[in-house]
Formats: sequence, structure tokens, C-alpha cells
Amino acid sequence: MLASGLSFVWVNGIVRYLGTDLPAAQSAFIRFAWGALFLSPQLFAILRRGIPPKIWKLHLGRGVFHVAAVLMWFFAMARIPMAEVTAIGYLNPVLLTLGTALFLGEKLALRRILAIGVALLGALIVLRPGLREVTQGHFSQVGAACCFAASYLFAKRLSTLVGAAQAVAVLSLLVTLGLAPLAAWVWVPVSLSQLLWLAVVAVCATSGHYCMSRAFALAPVTVTQPVVFLQLVWASLTGVFVFGEAFDPFVMLGGGVIVASVTYITWREAVLRRKSPVSPSV
Repeated sequence: MLASGLSFVWVNGIVRYLGTDLPAAQSAFIRFAWGALFLSPQLFAILRRGIPPKIWKLHLGRGVFHVAAVLMWFFAMARIPMAEVTAIGYLNPVLLTLGTALFLGEKLALRRILAIGVALLGALIVLRPGLREVTQGHFSQVGAACCFAASYLFAKRLSTLVGAAQAVAVLSLLVTLGLAPLAAWVWVPVSLSQLLWLAVVAVCATSGHYCMSRAFALAPVTVTQPVVFLQLVWASLTGVFVFGEAFDPFVMLGGGVIVASVTYITWREAVLRRKSPVSPSV
């Protein structure tokens, strides 16, 4: 989890460094095109075997929401401090929990509802509407968190039908294709340096997801989930010392509140899975 957090901080830092020189759609397209290229041998094998129409519909649904999510994330990352992007991004699993209740029929017990309320309070601490200006970048990152949660809902359904390799490879292809016309619409000249930095983003993102998967396989969530908070610490330090951003204790406090809530929700689901492997619904 430490390596995963560092990988994602590298992703955030590089995109922040590239700034607004490239439009969000173009930056996102290049990053996912690199990812699709890295996964192309696996992707060709999957497409050669064929994918049933029912599975394609789920892949396409996930692709639509993921395209929207990465567009808004790239837009926000170039415009608001790294720590704020990271803290708001912690809402993803909370919104996913809400989504499973609304769209997949899972029941929420009172304790999980209260934990979700605490997480939303943490988001308000980060944003502080009415006490400071909430910019387009903040709205964009909240939108990205919602769309990522929707994408993960499709991923949760896909996980019961296909392997992780297919889910990741097809997503890379669909997001690249979905971003292509948007990137072409706003395309500006891109330098070799920018191309290479976005390749590093693709590598770091892949590394982050791999390390996270390994951590989940090797240790209980009560160990792995709190370590996620360190990502906010590193993002804050990078923002302060590399990009000259102001340190905001309210962002740290709000992010900590969200992580604590997510840790409780994840721990509670793990306990219920051990008690009843059929349906962890409360």
C-alpha cells in the first residue's frame, strides 16, 4: 500500500506538472493510449477469443462513465492543489457503497449509513462551501468521483463474469477510443517530453493498481486501508515543496475523516463476508 500510494502521487504530480499546456481530453487520451499499447498483446488475445454481447454492454457502460471520470479528473488535477484532488477522490468507495444500495439492491444498515454521512461531512470540511471559493476544479473533481464510482459499479458486475485481465484491457481500449474524438477536437502540438511524461503516468497508474491488488491479497483491510491516508500526506508535501501550494490543515482533517469512514465501511463489509459469504448486504 505504501508503494501504491507513492505510485498514485507520481501520477498526480506529473499531471500537475504538465498543467494546462495540453487540454484535459488530449492528456487523458495520450495516457490511455499508452496504457492500451502496453496491454495490446493481452487485448488481441481477448478480442480473438470473442466477447459475448451481454458482456460488451457492461464493458461499454463502464467505458462511458470512465471516459467522463478521467476527463474531469485531468481537468481538476491541473487546476486545484494536489491534496484537494486526493482528499475528494477518497469519496469514490463511499459513493460506490451508495451506488450498490441504489442500483444493485444491497441493503445498508444504520451503522454504514452513519459512516457514509461522516464521509460526506469530511468532503464538506475539504470544500468548505460558503467559507471560500469553490472553483470549477473542485466541481470537476466531485464529478470525477461520482463517475469513477459508477464505473466501479459496472466493474463489480463484470468481476462476477470475466477475469480482471479482460476488464482492465478492454477498459483501456474503450477509454482510448472514447477520448479520441474529444482529443482530436481540441488537439494542440505535443512535445516529445510531454509524450514521455504521459507514458510514465501510464506506468505509474498500472504499478499503483498492481501494488494495491497485492496488498489486498496479503493483508486484511484493517491494515491496508489506513495506509491510504499517507497518500494525502505525500500529495500535500509534494504540493507544498514542489509546486509551492499552500498547506491546508482543513484538507488533511477532511481527508482523514473520509479515510476513517471508508476504513470502517470496508472493515464492516469484510466482517460480514466472513460471517455470510453469500451476501454482505449490511
